[in-house]
Amino acid sequence: MIRHLVLFKLNEGVQRDDARVVAGARTFAELGALVPEVESWECGWNVTDRPVAYDFAINSSVADTDALRRYGEHPAHKAAVAVWAEFATWVIADYEF
Repeated sequence: MIRHLVLFKLNEGVQRDDARVVAGARTFAELGALVPEVESWECGWNVTDRPVAYDFAINSSVADTDALRRYGEHPAHKAAVAVWAEFATWVIADYEF
């Protein structure tokens, strides 16, 4: 199994109640069910105010590296990433478990 972790940081001046952000969070909440390769899917907002914390996280898993590649190529994934690219940056970690 591959764990796929993504941490998002909203761009300077962008707030969680921005309509684009609200729509983006909704898109990610629904994404896991749209991509057949996804084995598990969790996402949500950070609940702490630590300065090093990111704002939003995705914690998901897929069967293997081929499934991860297919997930990344899925049209629903590409559409969700395009939305978030308008107002956030992110870091990713993929590891076997």
